[in-house]
Amino acid sequence: MGEAKERDELGESINDLFTSVFTMIKGELQGTNNLLDLLEKMNLKVAEEYNDLGDVASGLRVFVEQLKSKSGNFDEYVQQIDAIERQVTEFEAVISMLDKHVSMLESKVQSVYQTPPP
Repeated sequence: MGEAKERDELGESINDLFTSVFTMIKGELQGTNNLLDLLEKMNLKVAEEYNDLGDVASGLRVFVEQLKSKSGNFDEYVQQIDAIERQVTEFEAVISMLDKHVSMLESKVQSVYQTPPP
């Protein structure tokens, strides 16, 4: 009878050991599952952030294209302004020549009127 009791105790001990090991493994697996859930949530969050960054990058690309387009228009205006400036410079030169010519004519007219008739 003592042998059966020892076997029962041994069986219980083995059963307790297996239960403990099972509980430990189950806890480890639960911890691993929690960690995997956390990693999955982090991955989703990072993907979300990258999507937001992609949206920002797309917006910046559109903005840069608009700036380039506007810059092209500004280049056109700058060319027109340069052309106007050249025309004004030429016009000033013509006015200066006319002014000198008019001054010469005035001088001649004055000299004619100042000279007493013969």
